[in-house]
Amino acid sequence: MTTRAGFIALIGEPNAGKSTLLNRMVGAKVSIVTHKVQTTRARIRGVAMEGESQLVFVDTPGLFQPRRRLDRAMVAAAWGGAADADVIVLLIEAHRGITEGVERIIENLGEVAQGRRVALAINKIDKVQSDVLLGLTKDLNERFSFAETFMISAEKGYGTDDLRRWLAAEVPESPWLYPEDQIADLPLRMIAAEMTREKLTLRLHQELPYQLTVETEKWEERKDGSARIDQVVYVVRDGHKGIVLGKRGETIKAVGQAARAELEEFLDRKIHLFLQVKVRPNWLEESERYSEMGLDFKDGN
Repeated sequence: MTTRAGFIALIGEPNAGKSTLLNRMVGAKVSIVTHKVQTTRARIRGVAMEGESQLVFVDTPGLFQPRRRLDRAMVAAAWGGAADADVIVLLIEAHRGITEGVERIIENLGEVAQGRRVALAINKIDKVQSDVLLGLTKDLNERFSFAETFMISAEKGYGTDDLRRWLAAEVPESPWLYPEDQIADLPLRMIAAEMTREKLTLRLHQELPYQLTVETEKWEERKDGSARIDQVVYVVRDGHKGIVLGKRGETIKAVGQAARAELEEFLDRKIHLFLQVKVRPNWLEESERYSEMGLDFKDGN
């Protein structure tokens, strides 16, 4: 039997549904999903099997106009993920259509996509009428020569099986790149930190958008099969620390409980999670923090 394997980059604007599609394809939660934009910071690889093909998905940060060092490092990671891939999938939100951001991505695609197949996936199709979809498909295909166009709902699963089958036929003949039962190549410490950061993002809504990060400081395996995980939440100001802790520590306690429950489900064992909040005014300018997030500090220059 001929096996196939390859890297697939999911690119698009923030909130286009890339993380949701990755989790749908892999069949497990490996990427942070919130309603906030720019939540994916590192290139998260999720691994899916389709017949004899192994599909390694790279969930890139959303492509947007960068303003800060962290933004620039995220955008560099996104284009780097596309340039390293065998196949690229551009995700567009059906109801938002061709925004300025989408136009910028299509302009840059020509250079990055040379020698690669690029598929168009129009996501959230349940939000628009069919005639709008057809017009959008025609317009986009006139702007770029897509190898194939898919109408999908990543959240509900419509059309995603067709996309996965097409990708399975497109990746090159190759031995598998990962063990068959491995779903993500991110270190577990980083996955654990991402889960806690997602719970913070959901809990704090507009109060604290991107000025916090979570690091797994210690991971201790215990004889009874459980694990103790110590994490630090870094914020840039004292005022932010109060917001994260909440009244009588209620916010951080609720975040810890939600993160622990998800970690236990993901790892299928008991987890003892301990969270600390520390103020680091310059964490956005510290190279070690970028390394922890899987980003290159130099890309932010």
